[in-house]
Amino acid sequence: MARPVWSGVLSFGLVSVPVGLYTATDSHAIHFHQLQRGTSDRIRNRRVNERTGEEVDLEDIVKGYDTGEEYVLVEPGELEEIAPGRSRALEIRGFVDLDEVDPIFFDKTYYLGPRGKEYGDVYRLLEQALERSNRAGVATFVMRQREYLVAVKAEKGLLTCHTLHWADEIREPRKEIPGLPGKAKASAKELRMAEQLIEALSMDWDPADFHDTYQEKVAALIKAKQAGESVEKAQEPPKSTNVVDLMDALRASVERARGPKDTGGKAAPRGARRSTVGKKPPAGKRARSAAGTRASLQDLSKAELYKKATAAHITGRSSMTRDDLINALTAA
Repeated sequence: MARPVWSGVLSFGLVSVPVGLYTATDSHAIHFHQLQRGTSDRIRNRRVNERTGEEVDLEDIVKGYDTGEEYVLVEPGELEEIAPGRSRALEIRGFVDLDEVDPIFFDKTYYLGPRGKEYGDVYRLLEQALERSNRAGVATFVMRQREYLVAVKAEKGLLTCHTLHWADEIREPRKEIPGLPGKAKASAKELRMAEQLIEALSMDWDPADFHDTYQEKVAALIKAKQAGESVEKAQEPPKSTNVVDLMDALRASVERARGPKDTGGKAAPRGARRSTVGKKPPAGKRARSAAGTRASLQDLSKAELYKKATAAHITGRSSMTRDDLINALTAA
C-alpha cells in the first residue's frame, strides 16, 4: 500500500478534513548506471569541497544565497519555520469553473485520500459537490520546501490534487518561438480537406491503446547486446510537406485513412462514425426528437452535460456555458 508523500488538513470555509497526498503516476523508464568506458567500475556523484577536494557529509551542508558580495547562509530548519501554514494546511481559497483553467497550467497529478474512515462523509461531500458543479478548488500549500498552487478536482469518485504552474512560469509563445505564422488564413479548399482528414482519423480516447514503444526498443536493445546480436535502426522521420504539394498530400492522406473502412465490406473500427450527410429524418420527427432531447438535458448538471458533449465529439465544449452545451447537444 502506498504511503502519502504529504499529509495535512484540507479545508474549505469552516469545513476541514485530514488528508494524505499520494503520487498518482509512476515512471516505467529504464534506468542505467554510469560506468567508466572499458571497465565495470561505477561512477559515483560525491559532495566535494571545491577548495580542499575533500568529501563533505550531508549534515554539514547548509544553503547559501549569493548576493554578489557574500553568501547568506540559511539552515534547512529555518526554511521550514517560515513556510505558510507550516506545510500542513491545504486551504481552498475559492472555486473556479474547470473550463476556465487553461490546460497549460496543469503540471502533476496526485490522489487525495481521507486520513481515517471517520472523515469519509466530509470527503465524499466535497467530491460530489465538485463533480456536480464542474468546479475545482484552488489552494496553495508547501511541500518539500516549495510552495505549490493546486487545483482540487473530483474525478471518478475521488478527489485529485493537480499542481499548477504559476502565472509567471508560463512563457509567451510569440516571444519564444521564431517563425510562427501570422493571421493569414488557409484556403477554404485546404481547410475542408484537412477537416475531412481529421474526421477520417477520428477515434475514441482510450489511453490503454497506447504504449511506450521507445522503452520497449531500449529493452530489446539491451537483450540483443547481451546476446551479441544487432538491432534494427529506427526509420527516418518523414520529410516536411512542401506547400506546393499540400493539397495532394491532404487528398492522399484522406484516401488512405478511409481506405480500410470502405473495402471488403468490413466493419468500421471502433471509434469510426458513419456519415449522416444527406440522411435527414422527416421534419416532424426531427422537431419532436429535438424537443424531447432538450427536455431531458435540462435536468442534467453542467458536468454531466460536458461528459455528453465529450462523447458526442462537440468541438469548443470547454468554453461553452450550460445553455450552450444544451443547445449543442440538442443540435447534435
